[in-house]
Order: sequence, then structure tokens, then C-alpha cells
Amino acid sequence: MSIDTVVAPAKVNILQAINAALADAMEADDNVIALGEDLADPEEGGVCGVTRGLSTRFGNARVRSTPISEQAIIGAAIGASLVGFRPVAEIMLMNFTTVAMDMIVNHAAKLRFMSGGQTHVPIVIRTMTGTGFSSGGQHCDYLEAWFAHTAGIKVVAPSSPADAYGLMRSAIEDPDPVLFIENLPTYWMPDLAPKKDHRVPIGKANTLARGSDVTIIAYARMVQEALPAVAALAEQGISAELIDLRTIAPWDRETVVESVGRTGRAVIVHEAVTPFGVGAEISAVLNERLFGRLKAPVRRLGGAFCPVPFSKPLETAFAPRTDDIVAAAKALAA
Repeated sequence: MSIDTVVAPAKVNILQAINAALADAMEADDNVIALGEDLADPEEGGVCGVTRGLSTRFGNARVRSTPISEQAIIGAAIGASLVGFRPVAEIMLMNFTTVAMDMIVNHAAKLRFMSGGQTHVPIVIRTMTGTGFSSGGQHCDYLEAWFAHTAGIKVVAPSSPADAYGLMRSAIEDPDPVLFIENLPTYWMPDLAPKKDHRVPIGKANTLARGSDVTIIAYARMVQEALPAVAALAEQGISAELIDLRTIAPWDRETVVESVGRTGRAVIVHEAVTPFGVGAEISAVLNERLFGRLKAPVRRLGGAFCPVPFSKPLETAFAPRTDDIVAAAKALAA
């Protein structure tokens, strides 16, 4: 190779990053196991292939395909965690977490409290969701607010391959249950590959763009809608700061409050329906902390208050898009 040759940085997508995080965690700790519907290689490593290759490499004892029973999957993961394992349990779609809500909310999240801190439940619950494929109202809801409302469980939602890898490694090592939300439409989005053993601290947001006029707060796929909005606003003379929460519970209050304290304006964007959502909690805290300093009311952008439509035009109109973010920020900065 000549000295003039430029080697492009390696890139991976989110699906590959999660697979690598699981493989590296399993290699580092024999107590890390994975279980869920169709996870093993005879079943193609899951519906999207996130776990492809892992059962061949680590064996079926550590990467188990389970029956179609969400309660049993989470119950088995909880039981395994109590005897020293660190299970990563997959619930194929986020809507199906409703079937296992008793196990997640009344057992996984509460055992540490019920035991006076003597018992921890170090499980990761992987689940996938997101609009964009006309999957209908029972397959692509964002239900993160339900779990963020539950004491004892942490909720993360990465928007890039590096964050997906780093948050997964941190989630597996965390002593408490972590809900790991994956967005189907962004699975194949390429970006720079993370370094092996990269970690993203749970509870720490990432400021992706610095600005002085308005703060945009987003997570998961909405970050990908917000990034071009920041560029479009800059062309119109509006300086927007963009914060990727990465962790929904516990969310990074300090970073968000400091940013909005400087800009005086905030737009909160999520794919979940707007009423009673994560945006409402963030808005309440901003009003409590910054009362009298805000230059405009906090604006929330979220999904329409209805099941996700099957119709493609209606589905497209359901969740916020880049143009919606630009319009909301412009209105606040006017």
C-alpha cells in the first residue's frame, strides 16, 4: 500500500453493532446468555438476524430459541439472573412486551426493592419497534413511557451504531434490568464502527450539535429526523442545539436543563404518541427548573393519539418528520 492510499474508516450498521456487542460481552463473560424466539442459527438468528452466528459460536446452551411465550422468556431470564447469569432476553416487538408486563413490572423491576437491596436482576430486555414498514397498530408502537414510569428499570434507545454497541455493553453490565429499544427502520443505517469494548454510560445524553437559539431534544429514530432539521434551520439563520438523550430513564436532566437554560427554547421530539409521553415529563422539569427564563413555551412533537395506521400515507403522517421539527423551532424562535 502506498503512502498516498487513503483507508476509509470502517462502517457498520446498528444491527451489526448490536450483534458485535453481544458477541464481545459473551466472549468476556461466560454468564452472559441470550434467549428469545428464533434467536439460534437454525432459526436464522432472529427475525432480522441480530443474533445470527452467536449460537454457532457460543453454543445452544447460551443462545436459546424459546417457545412463543413472552411471559416465559422474561420469567426464565429473571430466574437465571438470580443465580448468577446475565441474560439478554429478546421480546421480538415492543407491542409484545404487554404480554410480559407482569414479569417486567412486578418482578424484574421490584425484586431489588422487595429484598432490601440484597437481590439484583441484571437482565437486558431487547425489543424492536418503529413505523415505516406498514406493520400496523399492533407491531410498531413506542411504549417507553410505560416503562420509564416504573421505578427499578432503566430504558435506553440508541440512534447510531456506536451508541447501540456502547449502550448494550453497559446494559449487560448493569446490576438492574434495562429495556433496550431498537428501531427497525434504522437497523441498516451505516456509520463509523465502534471500538471494541466501547461503553456509553447509561443516563448520559450526547450533544450532537451546538446552538444558541433553540434546543432540540430527541432519541432513537427521531434523531435522524432532527439532524437535517438542524442544518435546514442554520440555512435560515436559526442556531439549533441537538441533544440525543440515548437514555430515557434515567434521562440526563443536567445536560438538557443547561442547554435550554442557554437557548431559552426547547422542542422535544419522540415517535410515541404525544399525550402522557416522555416529552411531557421533560417539559414539566424544564418549566420547574427554568420558570421565568424560558423565552417561549416548551414544544412537544410526537405521534398522533391513535394506533399506528396501516395505510402508508397515514403512517407517514403519524410521526414527526424533519419539516415538522423545522416548523416548530422556527415558530419558537420567531
